[in-house]
Amino acid sequence: MAAANPWDRAAEPNAAGLLLDRFVASGLVTQEMLNISKKSASCFVNFSRLQQMTNIQAEIYQKNLEIELLRLEKDAADVIHPSFLAQKCNALQNMNNHLEAVLKEKRSLRQRLLKPMCQENLPIEAVYHRYMVHLLELAVTFIERLENHLETIRNIPHLDENLKKMSKALAQMDILVTETEELAENILKWQEQQKEVSSCIPKILAEENYLHKHDAIMPSLPFTSKVHIQTVNAK
Repeated sequence: MAAANPWDRAAEPNAAGLLLDRFVASGLVTQEMLNISKKSASCFVNFSRLQQMTNIQAEIYQKNLEIELLRLEKDAADVIHPSFLAQKCNALQNMNNHLEAVLKEKRSLRQRLLKPMCQENLPIEAVYHRYMVHLLELAVTFIERLENHLETIRNIPHLDENLKKMSKALAQMDILVTETEELAENILKWQEQQKEVSSCIPKILAEENYLHKHDAIMPSLPFTSKVHIQTVNAK
């Protein structure tokens, strides 16, 4: 419990209080001066605040250290945590037991590996028969498509070269299509010309027959034939 201030007039009367009462009564000290003396200095208040801030920063630093330690413990839990170490020890023990069993049965295992496994029936429980049927169907399908898959894998390194060849082939096809279109147009033009020629042939034959008839008449009628020939030529 804090001790009472001997200069506080409101406290229990003592010698200091009585002396201050006499000073106030005589006018040497005023009540305002006594009140100011009761107030704590501002510098001491700032010191106390600074001490509080220092304590809070120290506490924050301590909490950060604890958080960092917890993070490290979490990251290294699989190495240093007892439960994880126990699981690893159990796994290693099981592996050790398995290896010991393999070493004990080494001779029989070697004989089984040397013995061919052809035409032997593997015992399978009835519950798994339908799954085995499905598995065999998948195996047959996979074996049928295995060659195609292997060919696809072999062609992967040459994919860029094959794409270049395809691009060249497409360009050549475009050129051939253009040439084919031009050739079709020429054929159509030739067919039209042939139609025109075939339509003109009867006229040419009729004119030739007409000329042959008049050539036959010309020796007997020379003057008339000359006039007729000039007329035909004029036509």
